[in-house]
Amino acid sequence: MHRSLAMVPVVLACAAALWAGDGQAAPGRSAVTRHDQRDVAITIYTGNLGLVKDVRELQLPAGVHEVKFMDVAAQIDPTTVHLKSLTDPAAVHILEQNYEYDLLNPQKLLDKYVGKTVKLMTGDGTLVEAVLLSNNNGPIYQIDGQIHLGHPGRVILPELPENLTPTPTLVWLLQNGSARPQRVEASYLTSGITWKADYVVVLNENDNGGDLSGWVTIDNQSGATYADAALKLVAGDVHRAQTRQEMRAMLESAVTAGAPRPQFREESFFEYHLYSLQGRTTVKQNQTKQIRLLDAPGVVIKKELRFYGARQYYRSQLGAPIANQKVGVFLEIENAETQKLGIPLPKGTVRVYKAAADQSLQFIGEDVIDHTPKGEKVKIKMGEAFDVVGERTQREWKKIAWNLYETEWDVELRNHKKEDVEVTIIEPVPGDWEVVKSSHPYSKIEAHTLQYVVKVPRDGKVTVNYRVRMRW
Repeated sequence: MHRSLAMVPVVLACAAALWAGDGQAAPGRSAVTRHDQRDVAITIYTGNLGLVKDVRELQLPAGVHEVKFMDVAAQIDPTTVHLKSLTDPAAVHILEQNYEYDLLNPQKLLDKYVGKTVKLMTGDGTLVEAVLLSNNNGPIYQIDGQIHLGHPGRVILPELPENLTPTPTLVWLLQNGSARPQRVEASYLTSGITWKADYVVVLNENDNGGDLSGWVTIDNQSGATYADAALKLVAGDVHRAQTRQEMRAMLESAVTAGAPRPQFREESFFEYHLYSLQGRTTVKQNQTKQIRLLDAPGVVIKKELRFYGARQYYRSQLGAPIANQKVGVFLEIENAETQKLGIPLPKGTVRVYKAAADQSLQFIGEDVIDHTPKGEKVKIKMGEAFDVVGERTQREWKKIAWNLYETEWDVELRNHKKEDVEVTIIEPVPGDWEVVKSSHPYSKIEAHTLQYVVKVPRDGKVTVNYRVRMRW
């Protein structure tokens, strides 16, 4: 009985405790639990933030009462709590509000009994009285004048301390002016819950179209479950005065294949966009839930090969050619009704797949897109081309005057594919500039951007030569 063992489970002998397992309160206090909930709505933002509106039934006689509003989110921001009566707003007033988050667990429970006498039950049912001297890194007891590190038995405590709660709880001192039942709405902000958009593109054989689907992924680590909730999502960059801690990532699919998939209704909301789920859903604690956002089969997709230069190429004389430079591969989708889209697309990750010769889908790239309004274009960086490469050679660089320079370049593109390709050359030229010689047609698409669009034959090459004069 006096052997030293590790921490053992705590058994609570607390039949007359303040809070029973069903959430009922001791006389003189009222507990409002999830069983009293009549409605719940949650609005989720992309920046680890949720707005909860929790409607519950409250039955109090007229007068001043302490009410414990239990089962709220563990990561609630108590400074954002607002309570109002939906039945009789003038009858209910908050005199005082507290948030109790000192949650019940074996460690904290034993901490409350340091210096006090408790009972230990051994394996044969014998009860031993002991003084709990410390509970740092395990309990230390004094039994019959001897010190014991741990004990081979169960700890039995006489009662549950009042300042520990089983769940995060809001405590209000309410003044109720009406004896009839009140339906109240508590609203608050909580961290630990966020959403994001994920998109899947299945590219066709010719790389000029495909099927686009969008999913909403909700990650709930807020410390509460929102059962049969009305769900809204806000897309946009909402400014906050201070940030909350980042949530941790989870993965637990909540979509059943073949089940009906509710859709979202989109609307403009301030300078953001609001997506409302048509129907209700349950968002459980520690759950990642996915809901379909859109489905657009047969959209037109434009594939583009881009060969980028750099500003530093124009500021000095370079030595050896810049060989085997990568040619970027991009996909472009117009967010228009003619493309079976035409709704504001929330920021998210686009993953692209394509069927191989045996018709098995293979992953070919992904990119993050920003919030994309209706009528704008979605641009997806896929990666780098394998069979199309570029090379730059500086033919000349000279200073004409104290602020006037000229440089001449050869840009060679080599195509090792079995079909012709089109490559867009983008040159970021600094200063005030003009092209004084060029082998191919060009365009000045921006103040500091020179662009060529050239055809490169299969198993062939093309060299673009140009000379540019710059002033800075």
